[in-house]
Amino acid sequence: MVGDTLVCLLAGGAGERLYPLTRDRAKPAVPFGGIYRIIDLALSNCLNSELRRIFVITQYKALSLNRHIREGWSVLPGELGEFVQILPPMMRVGEHWYRGTADAIFQNIYSIGSEPCKYVLILAGDHVYKMNYQLMLKQHIDAGAELTIGTIEFDRSEAFRFGIVELDAQDRIIGWQEKPASPKPSPHNPDKCHVSMGIYVFNRDTLIESLMADAENPNSGHDFGRDIVPQMLEKGRRIYAYNFIDENQKDAKYWRDIGTIEAYYEANMDLVSVSPVFNLYDQHWPIRTYQRQYPPAKFVFAQEGRRMGIALDSMVSMGAIISGGRVINSVISPDVRVNSYTEVESSIIFSHVNIGRYSRIRRAIIDRHIHFPEHTEIGYNLEEDRKKYHVTEGGIVVVVPEQRMFEEPE
Repeated sequence: MVGDTLVCLLAGGAGERLYPLTRDRAKPAVPFGGIYRIIDLALSNCLNSELRRIFVITQYKALSLNRHIREGWSVLPGELGEFVQILPPMMRVGEHWYRGTADAIFQNIYSIGSEPCKYVLILAGDHVYKMNYQLMLKQHIDAGAELTIGTIEFDRSEAFRFGIVELDAQDRIIGWQEKPASPKPSPHNPDKCHVSMGIYVFNRDTLIESLMADAENPNSGHDFGRDIVPQMLEKGRRIYAYNFIDENQKDAKYWRDIGTIEAYYEANMDLVSVSPVFNLYDQHWPIRTYQRQYPPAKFVFAQEGRRMGIALDSMVSMGAIISGGRVINSVISPDVRVNSYTEVESSIIFSHVNIGRYSRIRRAIIDRHIHFPEHTEIGYNLEEDRKKYHVTEGGIVVVVPEQRMFEEPE
């Protein structure tokens, strides 16, 4: 089953809703949880599911993403037919960039056709979850499906952001709404909806046939949710839902689309509690990444009368130095320095940041390679922060470095 499956990981979106973190990088390359990138979650799911033929389809601002894939994911033996391979836009079927998720796959149809496979698993590179794709593949095959869509029960009040599925008693999809203003509720719970997770298993022949027909339709938006799925339903194709089985091993299922600053911030905050909502310390389902070589994290000072460096309810990465500062409920990336008498609270600090003495930072996301002078305050006066930084409606302050003509290594 896994040997007959090819994975296509969509990692080319512009990520406008995650701006300014996507000003200089692709959305799947945005750091997550201190040492990871967002794309590491989907790639780790693939390896844990024993799926080892993976195309990563890139487009916008892909330099750091390409570097991360090359340095951290070139671990599979090509002589055994295994690979994690980047597919940049090649414009083999037209003179335009990708116009939608379906078009991104269609423009790489030659690469997909060159790989012997019966099934194509299509994933998004900007979701946080743990999932064994083998279980979804098995259901797809057992049901005789032409397309299977991963689904999860979601709060109806938030479901308007997703594709909504209507199911029969055998979990066959009989209705579809793409991001409706008033989502159709689940028949079992009026406060919930069955939403698409953006995970698709196609029979390869069905996929190619559907993409070819869609490409010839001048009125199509060339998107799986808006176009391909409704077209297949109209033709009576066999489409089934796969009810998400979570490998996170918690009471509630965990799946997050972190396409906005608020969602991204909340997903990082889910990592730092004593019993984390999303568990990175699970040896049953390890998350891989590429890590540069740094010394261990260090906490100083211990002298009498000197304020100690301390971090509580936080994740502190290698190479970080908490030097007489205090970190609470935060994610600290590699090579960060928090200097004396400084407080960092409920914040996400990217790598290579130096925070000067007597500073206070609260509910902020600090991008890489920023040095703050002494007595810096962020998150305490949002009106002042808006004059210098990006502040979301929810009051999260996002600080990015000045734009440069060259890119510093992450």
